[in-house]
Amino acid sequence: MEMLVESLPILMFLSLGILLFSGYPVAFVLGGIGLGFAFIGDWLGVFNVARLMVVPSRIFGGTMEAPVLVAIPMFIYMGTMLEKSGVARDLLYCLQVLTRRVPGGLALSVTLMGTIMAATTGIIGASVVMMTLLALPVMLERGYNKSLATGTIAASGTLGILIPPSIMLVIMSDLLSIPVGTVFIAAIIPGLLLSSLYCIYIFAVCHIKPELAPPLPDDIGPSDRGEFWAMILKSFLPPILLIVVVLGSIFAGFATPTEAAGVGAIGATVLAIWNRKLDWGTLKDVCDRSALTTAMLFGIFVGATCFSLMFRWLGGEALIDEFIAEWGVGPWGILFVLMAMIFFLGFFFDWIEITLIVLPVFGPIVGKLDFGGHVGEYAAIANAGVIWFTILVSVNLQTSFLTPPFGFALFYMKGVAPAGVTIQHIYKGIIPFVLLQLTGLGLVVLFPELALWLPGKLLE
Repeated sequence: MEMLVESLPILMFLSLGILLFSGYPVAFVLGGIGLGFAFIGDWLGVFNVARLMVVPSRIFGGTMEAPVLVAIPMFIYMGTMLEKSGVARDLLYCLQVLTRRVPGGLALSVTLMGTIMAATTGIIGASVVMMTLLALPVMLERGYNKSLATGTIAASGTLGILIPPSIMLVIMSDLLSIPVGTVFIAAIIPGLLLSSLYCIYIFAVCHIKPELAPPLPDDIGPSDRGEFWAMILKSFLPPILLIVVVLGSIFAGFATPTEAAGVGAIGATVLAIWNRKLDWGTLKDVCDRSALTTAMLFGIFVGATCFSLMFRWLGGEALIDEFIAEWGVGPWGILFVLMAMIFFLGFFFDWIEITLIVLPVFGPIVGKLDFGGHVGEYAAIANAGVIWFTILVSVNLQTSFLTPPFGFALFYMKGVAPAGVTIQHIYKGIIPFVLLQLTGLGLVVLFPELALWLPGKLLE
């Protein structure tokens, strides 16, 4: 009986991995497992179901009241409006014309757009949904391989948790009591590194297998220079200007991400009016889809909150602590165990739960470890080791959005993807990008200057 009690957190993981493939909505699976194990724990005498009264207050007094989540419906509205009004289709058509001679040009354009948009939101749910609405229908229409298309969008959409301004970096900086400005600066090069790895992979695979990304036919596109510049002025500059305004309002300090989301929503509506593609039917459809998508995302938040609370209450956090303590390894061993544990947790949790479990416990420990002068060159930076560790965790957490069975980005994408795109296509598509993310993690481990060089230069 004692062994069964100690195994409850592990059984929660196993149940999640099985039931996610049952076809039931993810939110219901998460919440159902949490409630189910609450009653199992009560039956075994290790949990009092009366504590479940805390769950609603945690959901509605914490998760649902987070001001930054207000940005999600507005960014969804922005992406839906750009897609429904034809603005996104025109933009991606223009980008493919501009990159028509480059293998995988449209996928490269999507990656670059995802990099730019990562600096406008920092909210993965909104970014992935918006990128899916913007790019996936156009890529499929052009004959792109479904796995390549979905993998490109999912990976590019997750860059928002690393490229500043990032909500995750703000929370991590607060948990570890380090300057958020320094962490922002440290994350710039690793974020651009991941984006570059994606671009190199897409270019290489499309060069080797051009059938994965068919080029634009020669008879499609502007017939003369006048039509070319007209296309640029009508299809390229307005949406790019909208992205620049949203991004610039944040970097200039004029707006928070939530306020910038409002600017983006209004700007997308103005572009639809400018293109004479906004009518009552379009507006109603956009609002309906935005409401349904937002409900789906917030349902996942509710279910995940219930699941994570039960995991902690049944001793999951203590189980992880005991696992690390029993290894008895040196500084590098502890670091690699932590990275492996974060990667494993990413199969089941989102970054919020992982950071709340791992960082408060292990952040101070890592800051005191001696890595043989590996980061000693940057001793002038206060808490250099902790900042380096924070960036390693951030890069590692990119995988938590892509790894099955519970990669948040995968379900965000599936919720708004066209009917012909299956979860199998998405799973297959993200595999090479997860390997690229692990490659990026390895590079930052081996070369800490990727994270610490820029903050060090700014301190000189």
